[in-house]
Amino acid sequence: MALELEPSAAPLSSFLRDFPAPLAPGEPLPWSSAGSGALSRAEVPGALAERARSLLGSRGVSPLLAASLTHAAVDEVLQTDLTEFKLQNVETEGEGDEERFTLLDEESLQRCFFNKLRDVCCEWQKQLPSLRPLTRFLLVSIHAIRNARRKMEDRHVLLPEFNQLFGLSDDVDRAYFAVFDGHGGVDAANYSATHLHVNVGLHEEIIKNPAEALKCSFQKTDEMFLFKAKREKLRSGTTGVSALIVGNKLHIAWLGDSQVMLVQQGKAVTLMEPHKPEREDERARIETLGGCVTYMDCWRVNGTLAVSRAIGDICQKPYVSGDADADSFELTGSEDYLLLACDGFFDAIKPHEVVDLVLDHLMQTKGVGLKAAERLVAAAKENGSSDNITVLVVFLRDPQDILADCLNDSKSPRADDDAQSSPFNFLSCEAAATQ
Repeated sequence: MALELEPSAAPLSSFLRDFPAPLAPGEPLPWSSAGSGALSRAEVPGALAERARSLLGSRGVSPLLAASLTHAAVDEVLQTDLTEFKLQNVETEGEGDEERFTLLDEESLQRCFFNKLRDVCCEWQKQLPSLRPLTRFLLVSIHAIRNARRKMEDRHVLLPEFNQLFGLSDDVDRAYFAVFDGHGGVDAANYSATHLHVNVGLHEEIIKNPAEALKCSFQKTDEMFLFKAKREKLRSGTTGVSALIVGNKLHIAWLGDSQVMLVQQGKAVTLMEPHKPEREDERARIETLGGCVTYMDCWRVNGTLAVSRAIGDICQKPYVSGDADADSFELTGSEDYLLLACDGFFDAIKPHEVVDLVLDHLMQTKGVGLKAAERLVAAAKENGSSDNITVLVVFLRDPQDILADCLNDSKSPRADDDAQSSPFNFLSCEAAATQ
């Protein structure tokens, strides 16, 4: 996926021809309304944005324009009085937290939202506002497979249009990427892919302290999902890793064993340490809380989960923590690409092997990187991975330039067997994890 050119308003004309009038009460929605029938106030922005971006994208509206339209429509809904959609309050536990515990009728709220979206499309069809795309180079390659598993429980998010989706109009480039690896069902992964980036974009510190916004949003998403899981009797969980590029800074946060790495000038760079039960600090934390870490084909929390931190897993809280780790780095312009992936990839492919595989792919394609992720997924499968596999590659430089530099370098592009420690300047911020 490359950065788009100037968005066209033509798809809006087609959209309005198909929906010439607002939806009347009881009229079918233009998207599937499958769900519990209730939303908490905190879930409203994410749920509505997900519906709108999917609908607009399916009708040929460019991602940049779809994100901008979605923001305008969601903002209008949030400025209205939502009490008319109120179903009930969760008793006792919800006292003092109306945003989280007031439930709204999902279907009637979605119908109201669609009409707001249609109104915005009408207005913008007449005069399309100026939309500012990213100025920095980004090329995204994504590939995901179910593999030998019965179900696909991975989810991913690509959001180069972060600024447009949240109405951020300053001159700072922002882009968000994430991979979620669900277990025990797909509910937690779906939920995180819908709500985590929204919690980031709406966080009060997103402008001044984006690292804090990213870290805190993992915790908020976990709390939101646990409330949903309790009322709907859901037992699933998900690991997650996200990367937020803000200007010349990279912010990352993660729970569990999904990982992000970076390649800089042909060398693999370690950015993080995954949360696994056998880590000495994780084992100590779990045992202090009264849990245990036992070996049953691999190290597991209380004999069940092979990860020590995750969103969800209501039956394993607090031993499986929802408190993310985070880190921040300067981007110098010499970085080749980021790679985010689940453990189905990293259990089969070492970081230094990523460098060789991507370079080999670029040599075969003469510098075309769009299918780099597909090559990496195939390599993980060939190396014996039977798990779901998701790989997301974010090229920070033109792949043709990366290939040319590697070919001109007399030294091997391969990193040492152990990936190097990060050469970036660490940005001191409150988002650094405490353990």
